[in-house]
Amino acid sequence: MDSDLISRAPFPFAGALRAELAVRNRFFARSYPHVESYGSNPVIVYAPECGLHGNFYPPAYAAIAARPDWIRRFDKIHAQGRSLPRPSIDPARKWRELDSCMSSDALLMNLFCTPEVIASPAIRRMLGIDSESEPNFGWKARVPLRNGRVDRTEVDLRWGELLVEAKLTESDFQIREARLVETYRDLGEVFDLDLLQRVQIRTRRRRNAVELTEEFTQEWEAPSEAAEEIAREFQASLEARAEVEQPWLPGYAGYQLIRNVLAAHVAGASFCTIHDQRRPDLREAWFDVMRAVKNAEMRVRCKSLTWQEIVPCLPVGLRDFLNLKYGIGAPAEIPMTIEELEARKHVPEQAGVRK
Repeated sequence: MDSDLISRAPFPFAGALRAELAVRNRFFARSYPHVESYGSNPVIVYAPECGLHGNFYPPAYAAIAARPDWIRRFDKIHAQGRSLPRPSIDPARKWRELDSCMSSDALLMNLFCTPEVIASPAIRRMLGIDSESEPNFGWKARVPLRNGRVDRTEVDLRWGELLVEAKLTESDFQIREARLVETYRDLGEVFDLDLLQRVQIRTRRRRNAVELTEEFTQEWEAPSEAAEEIAREFQASLEARAEVEQPWLPGYAGYQLIRNVLAAHVAGASFCTIHDQRRPDLREAWFDVMRAVKNAEMRVRCKSLTWQEIVPCLPVGLRDFLNLKYGIGAPAEIPMTIEELEARKHVPEQAGVRK
């Protein structure tokens, strides 16, 4: 892709996956304390009770509760927590981001906090992990800036010499203004800037024609097809002009990938992004950034996996949990359908849900 500025595209794959997870969790959550958010696109949010948490595979949650450095991940408050219904078990408890069925961090911890997974030689071989290290969630990288300071950006997971960025229903890998991205010291050393995808960033909300009251006309109120067509064309012209007048700033797509590759470069580490195979848009975005990496040795240290590719290396109970709650199965498997999940009175005990 050339360096011309382009507009952001819609994200149908993210929306479809969010809709599927919302319905799956509506049925899955019948065995756990939870609430459903308000609005036309509801999200299931789980509350902990008696050492269990509906958003987590029980062995993983027990391991998290036993580790102060892992349980601190629950300190992050849910951004929309105040607009959610209060939990009936503990109304004073504030909702956390890890309570949400859409949380990619929760999915990441479900996998890599499970003791059998941490100890698995197959998982370590797949990810290139040495035998002594343990997962470090929310690791603070120190990415050098041109002014001599560092960006203490948070990486989802550091495990040994591997940095991981986890994705589930997020729209994309974020965009940032070019002037901010270009403050990274090693940007030009690691990337061919002409190959990085450029975008336009809107600086103000787009206005519709009906908001331009000073120019809106009442001239075509007569109920006729000709008048309606003229009115539609007039409104379209107002919206088009407002779009042209809208301030835009140049930016880079795939900012999180760029930042994490730079973090891996400085740390002498590898970098992996893990996403859902139902998100081909994220895989495409990954390749858009990776092709701009100059050094072949650095490109080799970067890889992309799907949650589905990891499933064959997981214990049976965790595989069942992922199948039911997320619709994630091994690449050759067909996950349980929503209709099958709805018809079940309970899910198997090994999936970690009470009967």
